[in-house]
Amino acid sequence: MRLILVRHGDAHAGFHGVIGGERGCSGLTPLGRHQAEALRDHLARTERVRADALIASTLPRAIETAEIIAPGLGLEIGGRHRDLCEVHTGEADGMTWAEYASRYGSFDMETEPDRVFAPEGDSWNSFHERVRGMLERVAREHAEQTVVAVCHAGVITASLRIILGIPHPGTGAQVRPTNTGLTEWEHDDALDRWTLHSFNEAGHLLGMGAIPPGEDIPHDR
Repeated sequence: MRLILVRHGDAHAGFHGVIGGERGCSGLTPLGRHQAEALRDHLARTERVRADALIASTLPRAIETAEIIAPGLGLEIGGRHRDLCEVHTGEADGMTWAEYASRYGSFDMETEPDRVFAPEGDSWNSFHERVRGMLERVAREHAEQTVVAVCHAGVITASLRIILGIPHPGTGAQVRPTNTGLTEWEHDDALDRWTLHSFNEAGHLLGMGAIPPGEDIPHDR
């Protein structure tokens, strides 16, 4: 099976304003909608992806992106899954970052991998285990199919760490998926082995000028 991970378009969520979990996320910016429309048109024109299923995380910015690109795939959204979400923010969802700092302080999730972002939220380790489970579930449920999953920068980078066996802690080097960039994995059911075919395809954005930079967890909420 093939799994194509698509990062959502530019969103209001970030390190400013409100922490954008399922409650706090207010969807895409005008730029984000424009990016998703560019991807939709690219998919329709080139038939780059012939997908059997389109799924998304439960966060509004991912759902909105999926709704925009769906006509380019000739599909409707087939499911919304919490295991495709960015780091779950728990009780901090909907807080301002100033409120979060006052209540929980600041910390680096990678250097404190067992500390949760907030009560009922993810830690670095639990987030990666959730992404691992998502990869296994999609491979199991969609054997011999092509699945497009609209998700988040953190999910895409976690897939790289998990499948490629990147050690933790790493070297400090980062990869930064672009808004609406495509990353394609193929799973060999017989060998239970993943192959990375492409990372962060974003040619559909070239006509828009500068490609906005991506953000790794915990920036991309």
